[in-house]
Amino acid sequence: MLGNRVLDGPNLYFTRQAIKTTLDLGAWCAAPEETVSAAFRALDSRRPKIGEPGGPVRERCVMRLAEVVTRQIAQLSGTGRLGVRVRHGEEPGEYVVAFPWNRRERGRALGRAIARALDDLLDTERANGACVRAAADVRDAEQGPRETLPRPRVPVISITGTNGKTTTTRLVAHIAMTAGRTTAWSSTDGVLVMGEHIEHGDYSGPAGAQAVLATPGLEVAVLETARGGLLNRGMGVPYNDVSVVTNVTSDHLGSGGINTVDQLAEVKAIITKVTRPSGWCVLNGDDPRVWAMRVGTPAQLVAFTLDPNAPCIREVRAARGKAFTVIDGFIACIEDGGIDMLVSLDDVPMTLAGLSRHNVANALAGAAGALALGLPRSAVVQGLKTFAPDATLNPGRMNVYSLPLGAYQQASVIIDMAHNEGGLEALLDVGRGLVAPGSRLLLGLGTGGDRSDEILVALGELAGRGADVVHVVHKEHYLRGRTMEDLEKHLRDGLSHVGAHAEASHETELDGLRGLLDVAHDGDVVAVMTHSHQAELHAWLLEHGATTDGPREIRRKVRAARGSGDAPVDSVPDEARDDVRIAIDALERAASHDTSPSVFGDMATSLKALLESP
Repeated sequence: MLGNRVLDGPNLYFTRQAIKTTLDLGAWCAAPEETVSAAFRALDSRRPKIGEPGGPVRERCVMRLAEVVTRQIAQLSGTGRLGVRVRHGEEPGEYVVAFPWNRRERGRALGRAIARALDDLLDTERANGACVRAAADVRDAEQGPRETLPRPRVPVISITGTNGKTTTTRLVAHIAMTAGRTTAWSSTDGVLVMGEHIEHGDYSGPAGAQAVLATPGLEVAVLETARGGLLNRGMGVPYNDVSVVTNVTSDHLGSGGINTVDQLAEVKAIITKVTRPSGWCVLNGDDPRVWAMRVGTPAQLVAFTLDPNAPCIREVRAARGKAFTVIDGFIACIEDGGIDMLVSLDDVPMTLAGLSRHNVANALAGAAGALALGLPRSAVVQGLKTFAPDATLNPGRMNVYSLPLGAYQQASVIIDMAHNEGGLEALLDVGRGLVAPGSRLLLGLGTGGDRSDEILVALGELAGRGADVVHVVHKEHYLRGRTMEDLEKHLRDGLSHVGAHAEASHETELDGLRGLLDVAHDGDVVAVMTHSHQAELHAWLLEHGATTDGPREIRRKVRAARGSGDAPVDSVPDEARDDVRIAIDALERAASHDTSPSVFGDMATSLKALLESP
């Protein structure tokens, strides 16, 4: 037996608590056909087609054997009907047997008994009575506590997805606090109550959910629900009132027996299956795998999409649901009563003047989830207007800075936890959208070591196509079994596939930021993929004169990058005010002598207005 884990709450196998027993059945996959046939005879069970050792038919036969053994031991130990699921594990010959439990220790004893019986069945002298002996062990075991999962007494929203789940979690929590509700939330960066950390670390699993629900005076619970927690520990709450799925893309494949994007979508769909029938399931209508989850949820449907003509809108309206999309530059809610134009994208800072398409989608998801929770429309609008993508409200997610490089020169710096292909694509899109004409996009490329070789190569290819200068930036605490050399090799392989290369390599994120800034010029954009050192990079930038870009500065940079002639200047630096006054005097003199004085006069008036700006 390789593992015998208790899953607290809905999980990949059942919508209730379960035991996940991981077994090495490689001996059964390689056993002679007569050995397998003898085991089914000893179990007095109909023998399936056995197949050749190591082949796919044999694998299915072994899975059937594990299921039969589990059911027989359960019945012999006093359990009548038992749900059983058998799936492939992470390695060849590794299988997972899962079943629900009412008594924790009795359930764990059943997992151990299954492993014992399967070992005995391999030996012809011990095969007969293998399940009887194993069942006796289960009966003799301590029963342990009954199900202890807390049942929520407040509205709960669960949020998952490959990208955007942390930002959407923070946005919904911000809206709930804007509405005056006592709010707690859990995510990959800890447990927070009304914006204050009470626990640091990754709490996107059941421990985080339980900590949130234990908050005194709680009125709204917002739970980021990640893949690892769902696979290894369960969901942590028996149900939710609202579920939100942002997207599903290739990430963490090859871990936990999840080898394809379709299997990953199956994991993400868990939160939708336990949403109350009176609640709402908010799904990304632009992602086919996410939109397919509408079939398995008992809840009412909400779709969000960047395309106001998407088919999902017609489908959700036919089901008397709601849709959130962008119409004429406004976030809009479409339902039977008509169209509610909530707020202009220009007034939603997290969208970076509409440049960040993935954050437009996150804003749609967050607005839909907040309204589904029953929060007031006014709070949703105000929350969208005040949720800034900075180190206070959304640390490590598309935080943009202006950093002086010298007299009258500056670079833009983007700090973002782009850890997979979707995240890197979004970072490159935003970075390119801020690059001034004639300037460059410099990228600090790096991620965790738990990505597959193929994903690492794909990240290198994306970086090579999207950035002008690439440095490899390592995350020493997230190598997860790899060496820096191995991880960097695959990133460099991807770069070479598109004719690019990494100009330097750095052991830490801060070293990488410094290295990129050493070669940055006026107007360049430096984008760094961060993981755990966001706070350190933020502090270093502020110490060296950087300022956090607000909505007005972002809009100015976006318009300048597009070559727009009317790119606004918000104010005049102190050191340039005397020069501006001289220019105003010259323009006013020209206006007094020119036959068309209005042009010079208008320019002088505009400069005067800038001098009066704060």
